[in-house]
Amino acid sequence: MKEIQVGLIGLGTVGTGVVKILLEKMDHLFASVGARLRLKKIADVDLKRDRGISFPKELLTDRVDEVLEDPDISIVIELIGGLEPARSFILRALEKGKHVVTANKALLAHKGDEIFQKAFQCKLDIGFEASVCGGIPVILALQQGLVANEIGSILGIFNGTSNFILTQMTEEGLPYKDALKEAQQRGYAEADPSLDVEGMDTVHKLSILMHLAYGAPLNPKALFVEGITRVDSLDIAFARDFGYCIKLLAICRKEGALLEARVHPTMIPKGHMLANVQGAYNALYICGDSVGDILLYGQGAGMMPTGSAVVSDLVNIGRNINKGIAQRIPQYPSSQGFTEKGLALKPFSEVKTRYYFRFSALDRPRVLSQVAGILGDNEISIASVIQKGRELEGSVPIVMMTHEARESNAQKAIQEIDRLPVITDQTVIIRVEN
Repeated sequence: MKEIQVGLIGLGTVGTGVVKILLEKMDHLFASVGARLRLKKIADVDLKRDRGISFPKELLTDRVDEVLEDPDISIVIELIGGLEPARSFILRALEKGKHVVTANKALLAHKGDEIFQKAFQCKLDIGFEASVCGGIPVILALQQGLVANEIGSILGIFNGTSNFILTQMTEEGLPYKDALKEAQQRGYAEADPSLDVEGMDTVHKLSILMHLAYGAPLNPKALFVEGITRVDSLDIAFARDFGYCIKLLAICRKEGALLEARVHPTMIPKGHMLANVQGAYNALYICGDSVGDILLYGQGAGMMPTGSAVVSDLVNIGRNINKGIAQRIPQYPSSQGFTEKGLALKPFSEVKTRYYFRFSALDRPRVLSQVAGILGDNEISIASVIQKGRELEGSVPIVMMTHEARESNAQKAIQEIDRLPVITDQTVIIRVEN
């Protein structure tokens, strides 16, 4: 019986899910690949922790070289995360003639060009389905299912932690800190949740999808990102009054030769499909010129969903090995093609959208007219206003929804307004998508 031997680096939550699937579904995977995927060696720093699954203990080693230097191992799975030593391990695996599967979105977003180029030179495959949205096959969709389309826009909820927090704030009325605490207690959020709640995890994933859809350079630092930490229960309530809900949204939109891309809390209409993505679930909303609008939805993280995505890459690479081929699918779009097509990233200052502003102001006459005057001077037209009763002694929230305006004008106006003596706190800005 033909075997394809596999080495695993990192036996954490996702690695445990991968081992569980490989052991429990061996016959099913054999039928799909035409060869047996045999896990030969697992490298991890902790050899004693109980993972809750049964497997031969001789598979475990604390020496990565036993995976990277083994000539019989054809595929290496990297699941340790971070930039280093993950980058070095992947490059060494490729240099040793081994295909690679990874779930490491941060590494691909920052160092993907180097890794993809090395794989191309070595005529090897990189599988990275698990790097974006866990068990949802979004990479496969862009690489194969939607190749007949020019992608007009991508909108997505890519971070389960942030989505769970916002769902708890919306459905249960919890303040941000309490919703975060519950997310941590349920295992959705890390002790240090900054990568999730500050939007960096989402911007890494968006950068990868932009690379696949448009050949955009892998450069997450070039994209605007803002997290959910300043979203207040007041904003959730006001959004409901306006007929919206708030989501941490990744947005990419092609406008002629410009590509607009950003990540931030966003008000979306309650009737939109993404508005109904609740809890720790993820979703990707894509508009293609041939297929129209589609929604991919499911669990974006976790042991088994992400393990499922890793194993799907193993199966696809295993099929290629079994047929004696590699790089059947062009996995690595050239960033040079981005500029050759005349495409460029649109400066965030030039983005136009609607805005929700929440001002904290002293309860005095003519405050509203002062604020409205500054907005008007900066070419920002007000669509609606809500002013509630006193919340704190002498201070009231004033909420305005605007018509479409330019980001640079919005920022300039808010800076002027926040300098007014009657404004008691920094203005909250949430962008609106219809």
